Amino acid sequence: MSLVGGKRGRLTIHTVAALAGVSISTASKALNGSGRMSAETRERVKRVAQEVGFRPNALARGLITKRSFTIGLLTNDTYGRFTLPVMAGVSEELVGHGVSVFLCAIEDDPERARVHVDAMLDKSVDGIIASGKRLDRQLPVDLSGLAVPVVYAFSKGPADGVTLRSDDEQGARLAVRCLIDAGCRRIVHVTGPKSFLSVGERANAYRAAVDGPPEVLHGVWSEAWGHEAVARLWERDGQKPDGIFCGNDQIARGVVDGLRERGVRVPDDVAVVGFDNWDIVAAQTRPPLTTVDMNLKTLGREAGRLVLAMSEGREVQPGIRKLPCSLVIRQSCRGAEAPA
Repeated sequence: MSLVGGKRGRLTIHTVAALAGVSISTASKALNGSGRMSAETRERVKRVAQEVGFRPNALARGLITKRSFTIGLLTNDTYGRFTLPVMAGVSEELVGHGVSVFLCAIEDDPERARVHVDAMLDKSVDGIIASGKRLDRQLPVDLSGLAVPVVYAFSKGPADGVTLRSDDEQGARLAVRCLIDAGCRRIVHVTGPKSFLSVGERANAYRAAVDGPPEVLHGVWSEAWGHEAVARLWERDGQKPDGIFCGNDQIARGVVDGLRERGVRVPDDVAVVGFDNWDIVAAQTRPPLTTVDMNLKTLGREAGRLVLAMSEGREVQPGIRKLPCSLVIRQSCRGAEAPA
């Protein structure tokens, strides 16, 4: 069943109803997911609408459902390292529900943040997802008490909020286990500043997982720090590590480069594991980097699912939800999970 031939005017719900053999009211309810009717009738109406290219008017749909079918994503991660995969997941989850997402970057400017939040509310968004660049800092704007639901994704939320984050401790255990399974017995952890919550969690999990005495070196999130950490470890007396767990992929690439400059083979002499699975870094490291993926796209999908449920009036329990990380095996470390 389709319309063929010459140029046609704007399709209306009347056209869909006539072709599907139902009333206009039934066609409208079928397309809006409301009303009582058989599954066969609802599917027939949707099929006809798709075949003829009918698109329900968003304004009319909003008047019926009291929703705008838009979600706002607010972030201070202007570089997009964390927010872009989160947004990809949010969009992927919501597109099938006819919901659009628009991104507002606020940097760390409270005034700019307030302007963007007001703009979102003026557009009658159905909900807001707040995303940041670290787990232990809130965005520079108070989102409590808004008339729309808020979900915090990779950002600190209030105690009574709905917050999603990666499970850094579980991810660190994956990294250490990979090194142990690869035969490493002297594993060092080279990571970022102590002020980061994620740094402390990963370091604590590393200490609990290693078989030998733990050693944690703190620095900045950079390749240069990875180089420096290798220099410290190789210029001192005593045994050298045979495994290095790095706090992020940038540090790990600096570590791998520093080892290669000293004639140390990776992974033959020293295995290395990073954290983040930042593909532009991990895949381009030589050798390519085994690393922990925080699964931010999955986190975004879950954020989209929860904010949609809340916008539809369904109950969502507040609290922190930790989503598991996964290990991406490349050449810098091949533990038990590596392919044959």
